[in-house]
Parts: sequence; structure tokens; C-alpha cells
Amino acid sequence: MQEILKKVQIHMPFHMLWDKYLPMVLKERINPEIGFNHESLDRFHPADFKKIADVLVGAGLRTTIHAPFMDLRPGALDPKIRQVTVDRIRQVFDLAPAFRPRSIVFHPSFDERYYVSTEALWLENSIATWQYFLPLAEEMDTLIALENVYETDPKPLKALLASIDSPTICFCFDTGHFNAFARSPLNDWIRELGPLTGQLHLHDNHGITDEHLPLGEGNFPFHDLLQQLTEMGKKPIITLEAHSEKHLWQTLENIRTMKLLADL
Repeated sequence: MQEILKKVQIHMPFHMLWDKYLPMVLKERINPEIGFNHESLDRFHPADFKKIADVLVGAGLRTTIHAPFMDLRPGALDPKIRQVTVDRIRQVFDLAPAFRPRSIVFHPSFDERYYVSTEALWLENSIATWQYFLPLAEEMDTLIALENVYETDPKPLKALLASIDSPTICFCFDTGHFNAFARSPLNDWIRELGPLTGQLHLHDNHGITDEHLPLGEGNFPFHDLLQQLTEMGKKPIITLEAHSEKHLWQTLENIRTMKLLADL
């Protein structure tokens, strides 16, 4: 399992890292993708974040960060909603340098059912939000990784990333979200966004709901995705998004059995 763990980040909410899992992370040499939500940002003090960051960095572990996303709208049409979103994101950028993250993952939050006939305004506002944060990411030498959730096809995210056109911002392809919510085929997503892909969130489902199953226990074609990205010369950051300790160890075992990351 150690050979696999060396190649990946493991999803880990900050409060769980603080309350329970830091000893396991250190013992097993787990590189965490640390999730911050509104509760952790309000519960903990800057010194708490620094304490954990110092331990992880001191242990030589790599980190990535997943920013808060619940209720946040980086492309919101209402400027007050967008300002609240920017304020929350800024909290993450304030604490992030201590962790020296390889990337910070965000949800751009486009939903065609919500932004009916306002796609152009969503894009304009989204560009402004991410351009504001680009200098902060560049200063930290980290990637801003924008993740698909409810997007049914790759066009909105392709338009956003192409409009910004910076090596500091990339696409984070979430396999579970694609499998549950997308309508256009995988090959379309890889063709349009593969060249812009800098990170993967790997988890599985049966194409109906976002089950967060261990890899290989749903029907997402992981080999196809990884093979096509490899052929493009892409070597994205890989995060395993297991939502329980049991599912984490099963995910690692399934990856070993499937020989999924053998060539990475």
C-alpha cells in the first residue's frame, strides 16, 4: 500500500485530522488533501491551523487543500453573494501558506438549471473572482484547481479556464461527479479539458447518485481515463476521495488489484 500512498493525496477534513486522524496520517505516511469548510474555519484559530501545518511539513508530507464550497457561488450574479464567497476563499488563502499546498481545489459551481439564460454573466463574474486570486496562488507556487460538480458537459469550465489562460489555474476532474451528473460522454470531457487537467478526484458510483464508493465498485472507466491522460502527457495530482476509513483501505486494495496506478 505504501507504493500507492506515495503517489496520491487522501481526502481528509481538517476537523477529522485534528480530532482523530493525525497519528494515522503520520504513521502511514499519508499525503492529505485537507478539506476546510465553514465550520472548521469558524471553530479553529490561526494557531491551530499552523500547528497542524508545521507537523505535516516537518514530517515531509505533501498536502493539497480543498476549499469550502457549501452555499458559495464564485460566479454569483448578486455581488453581495459573490463577496461572501470571496471572503471565505480569502480565509483559505490566508492560512494556506503554512501548509505549502501543491494545489487548492475549488468548486466553480456552474449549474445550467440555476443560471438559466445568464451563462455569460456567470462566466464574466467567475473570471473576475479567479483573476483576483491568481496573484496569491502564484506567490505560494500553488495551483488553483477548478472541479466539476453539476456541470453536464465540459463547455462552461472550458470557457472559464480558456478565458483566464494561466498556468496557475487548471481543471480538477472529479470522476464521481462526472459519472453521476454529466450527460456528455467521457471522451468529450477528455478532449476538451484533458489538456487543462492538473488534478483528479477519484471515487466511484453507479451513475445515479454521488455514492463515493471505492474505485472499482461502481462503473466509472478509470483505466480509460488514465490511459488517455497519459497519452496526452499529463501527470495530474491524484486525490482519493474515500469518505470513511474503511473505504480508504478498500480503495487502496482495489487500486492494487486493478493495477490502476502502476504506470504513474
